[in-house]
Amino acid sequence: MDEQPVETTIYSLSEIPPAAPDDRREGERHLTLYRVGSVTIDQRRELCLIKNISAGGMMIRAYCPMREGMKLAVELKSGQPIKGVVSWAREYNVGVTFDQTIDVIEILSASMDGPRPRMPRIEVETYTTVREGATTYRMRACDISQGGIKVESLTILPRGSDVVVTLPGLAPVPGVIRWVDEGFCGITFNRLIALPQLVNWLQEQRGGIRAVG
Repeated sequence: MDEQPVETTIYSLSEIPPAAPDDRREGERHLTLYRVGSVTIDQRRELCLIKNISAGGMMIRAYCPMREGMKLAVELKSGQPIKGVVSWAREYNVGVTFDQTIDVIEILSASMDGPRPRMPRIEVETYTTVREGATTYRMRACDISQGGIKVESLTILPRGSDVVVTLPGLAPVPGVIRWVDEGFCGITFNRLIALPQLVNWLQEQRGGIRAVG
């Protein structure tokens, strides 16, 4: 049986709130393990699935009707609500713009404390080299976790290929191609990237994004 790519909550260092998704079929070829959160609207608390978090906002899958302009509070950490407003709503997908930007790395670090079913993914804007045998390919890195990376490339390597991933500022990491899907592939690292090392690298990436912006 072919392995399916797994969609989990994705974290972005950008201050731009997530945009509405395109109309490509969602979830049809993906397993989903989104983080569960809660939103408070008019003092009514509702559960939601958190699909994407950035410093400026988030995209959720809502289980109650929401409309553009609706004020709400999102609880990402227990007892610390973040106020925002619905910026767009498309069926069950809802975009929220925070009243004030948040520290994504601090939220990310907190989410990694204690047991968890799957490590969070963090959206990145950089390129990586992927070496298979004697051949090296340059690919766009889409997101990364302690245990793996999603890349985009015109050259798609077969599932099961042994590779070595090298990101700027990080030591080379050996891994295996786990899934391939429409120009993207997922690589599982043979060993986890240490959390302090990954967080330091993300802070450097965030500085680079701000400098470019």
